[in-house]
Amino acid sequence: MRLRFVAAATHATYGGAMKFSIAPTRPSQRATSHFGTFATLVLVLVASFVPVTSAAGATQSASLAGVTATFTYSGTYPEALHPRLTITRSGAVLYDELVHSVWCGQECWPDTISASRKVVHVVRLKAHAQPAVVLDLYSGGAHCCSIEQVYSFGATSRTVLKTERNFGDPGVKMDSIGADGAVDFVSANDAFAYAFTDYAASGVPIQIFSFSHHYFRDVTRSFPSLIAKDAAQWRRAFDAQAATHYQDSVGVIAAWAADEDMLGHGAVVSTFLAGQARAGHLNSALSPIEPSGRRFVIALRAFLRKYGYSK
Repeated sequence: MRLRFVAAATHATYGGAMKFSIAPTRPSQRATSHFGTFATLVLVLVASFVPVTSAAGATQSASLAGVTATFTYSGTYPEALHPRLTITRSGAVLYDELVHSVWCGQECWPDTISASRKVVHVVRLKAHAQPAVVLDLYSGGAHCCSIEQVYSFGATSRTVLKTERNFGDPGVKMDSIGADGAVDFVSANDAFAYAFTDYAASGVPIQIFSFSHHYFRDVTRSFPSLIAKDAAQWRRAFDAQAATHYQDSVGVIAAWAADEDMLGHGAVVSTFLAGQARAGHLNSALSPIEPSGRRFVIALRAFLRKYGYSK
């Protein structure tokens, strides 16, 4: 997995294939456009092994509690041709399909900075839950997009539900950060990129998702210590702007404001932004296309309300 963010502030500092017969893939009703989630249900009917060899490509496998996932592709890294995922449970093939995403079709790359880095995982995304398979994909392009696909078991062992989320440019790291030992997805809110300035000067506040019942849920507010750590790093990034007379400071302070709002510090944010606006410290390199000063504060407040950070 290519890690562009462990926490959001790192942006500123911080082979065999199988032949089988299955029912057609049926999209679910639950889907969100652009950066969001999409789910499909696959019912496996018949499976049989047909060994295939390839002169080029790679095979990666991961196992836990009787569940094994094998990801194969041909071609030369980083381009992956004919990417395929096979899932077995206690030796029985439950899933065997070409990898497909609503964001990159069958042309997704493995999301890794080296051919040896694992992109397929079998983990418990909730404590004491059944293992799930996670596949790290990349859509290609300079600033987009890291995609996580989760293959979780349905009510019976004959069903596999695929859910995917587009984490955009910030990327994502799976980490066990809660007390229950479950694995969460640590990323950042890509909506902040380009919101007030260019990409390089944009700040993106921390965002954490859990996965249960075949759905990604934003649980960022459940980790106030990580939010506070992220906010502190964005504040330091803003203070460092003094060396350049705050020529392009609005991107990082927007991320700080979002973090502080999640911590319930809205009054502190308002007071600080008002003072910085009076001092002439809230500037965008894209001004007058993007707002600076008091106009930035007004725009930021509307932006934070839109994305649920403040009321």
